[in-house]
Amino acid sequence: MRRIIYVITALVLCACAGKNGTTSGQSDTTTDSLVEVSVKYATGFTVRDSADVRFVEVGKKDRFALVHSDDTPVPADYIKVRVPIYNTICMTALQLSNFTVLNAHDVVKGITSTKNLFNQDILQRVKYEQIVKIGMEGNFDTELVLAANPNVIFISPSKRGGYDAIKETGITLVPHLGYKELDPLGQAEWIKFVGMFIGKEKEANEVFAGIEKRYFDLKEAASAVSFRPTVFSGEMHYGNWHAVGGKNYLAQIFRDAGADYVINDDETSGEDLEFEKMYALAANADYWRILNSFPDDFSYEALKASEPRNALFKAFKEKKVIYCNMKQQPYYEITPVQPDVLLKDFVAIFHPELVEPDYQPTYYRLLE
Repeated sequence: MRRIIYVITALVLCACAGKNGTTSGQSDTTTDSLVEVSVKYATGFTVRDSADVRFVEVGKKDRFALVHSDDTPVPADYIKVRVPIYNTICMTALQLSNFTVLNAHDVVKGITSTKNLFNQDILQRVKYEQIVKIGMEGNFDTELVLAANPNVIFISPSKRGGYDAIKETGITLVPHLGYKELDPLGQAEWIKFVGMFIGKEKEANEVFAGIEKRYFDLKEAASAVSFRPTVFSGEMHYGNWHAVGGKNYLAQIFRDAGADYVINDDETSGEDLEFEKMYALAANADYWRILNSFPDDFSYEALKASEPRNALFKAFKEKKVIYCNMKQQPYYEITPVQPDVLLKDFVAIFHPELVEPDYQPTYYRLLE
């Protein structure tokens, strides 16, 4: 019965909404000036202001005109979106992290799943049905999508899709390409992208400015070190080692933390290697970074048990494995907007003299 009420209410509200995602409950107000939003590191979106219209281009083909009044004319090749939006659906943890850091969970009315979700506020909102679970990519429940009554839906084109049925509802789909960014600050800068849609441009600018300053303060300190250790990343899975490429954001964090990544000269963001190739690259590396979801407490014994040849690496022998367990930490849930925190964890390991003596790592620590 509750689900039927959900859908009936949503259909009534959607009937009052135009294609731009506005509802009759929003007043036709305009702003004297737009809060300036400049894009410094992100490559997936651009911003251009003209009078009371903000033009946002995402990727190579998606164009949105953000307006504060339904009567504002926009070019025919732009999709009009009335802002601020009040209801939306997030498809990924990366998208959700933008709303978390902007203290805007009240705008999120739908998510795909609560699996591996740590945030207690979101979990409580799901429990009390303030946020609905719409199903996973490729298998969305359209009725629940309508029940969330979203003004727009942030999508992730890299996923399995399943957006055709949602498109038929007339709800505007907005690609969020933060996952494609190769610069740590570029990924975090998508805070500004979300801020423009929810009317929190000023807050987004301030939050990002803090992230940027903390990141560059650490980077500058690490750039002066006299010794740069070497580091590699990943594990064997199903016969292959997925190695982070030299252009990946993680490789950039290693470099900014004062270390040299073993695949620094690689021009890709990642590739699958055989063990022998990885060993040739990393046999004598000083550190080994691992991120996994081991069900119990991870250990050197478990690492060796998963692949006996792991014990051949210098970093294994000298117990310099850098580890984060996603079962115990909200890694993908919040780190997209915490590159400064990740950087500090690595600086504390590579160059502990550069951080306060009592620093406690947030995500990464040396495996004991």
